[in-house]
Amino acid sequence: MRISRPLRLFGLAAVGLLPGPLKRPLYRALFGYRIGRGVRIGLVLLDADEVDLGDSTTIGHFNLVTRVGRLVTGRGARLGFLNVIRGGERVELGPYAEVMRFNVLNAIPDHDCTTAPVSRLEIGAGSVVVSGHRIDFTDRVTLGRNVIVGGRNSSLWTHNRQQTAPIVIGDFCYLGSEVRLAPGARLAERSILGLGSVLSGAIETPGSLVGGVPAKVIRPLTPEDDVLIHRKARADAPDELFSG
Repeated sequence: MRISRPLRLFGLAAVGLLPGPLKRPLYRALFGYRIGRGVRIGLVLLDADEVDLGDSTTIGHFNLVTRVGRLVTGRGARLGFLNVIRGGERVELGPYAEVMRFNVLNAIPDHDCTTAPVSRLEIGAGSVVVSGHRIDFTDRVTLGRNVIVGGRNSSLWTHNRQQTAPIVIGDFCYLGSEVRLAPGARLAERSILGLGSVLSGAIETPGSLVGGVPAKVIRPLTPEDDVLIHRKARADAPDELFSG
């Protein structure tokens, strides 16, 4: 029997207040969530049609997850505290990916877009979204492996009224503080997007320092730059995640 949404939300809120050893079996039994071994879940509202939490996933206190189609996390993924994840067909945090705190990850649930967007957020293995950022994934947003969305107050936008286009960030990229990415933005792998930049198109040259308004390639990365972007965003991430 299908329960009403208000009743389901009430049940999820009640379970979310319970201690971890009690909430995990209730999530499984009452809502069909798949929860791996060693998962820790704080005081949260975890409202998704389907949930699949990989082993050793950590979800901290006061996160709001609502109206999500499918929430998937890889082994060791972390959702810090006071984040909002709203809407979308699928939200995936890869192995050892992390969304730290005060971030808003939002897809318009009942949009009127004319471009048939695919509302999916994919955060690659070992990638980190730090603090106070806004990611609109009304259309697809893909962050590659070991990407850092650093600093504060950056925003990634995939829609402009009724038009949308996906955003793609390649592997081993660093996004500086207070950057803006417009629909259709692309950043090639092994690149740095400088503080305060506005990226509105595609940067197709790997290994670039990119900056400005609008953003453009400034110069190739130096060997010292390359060492920094290949340094693991999470020290506990296994080396094999970044091989190949």
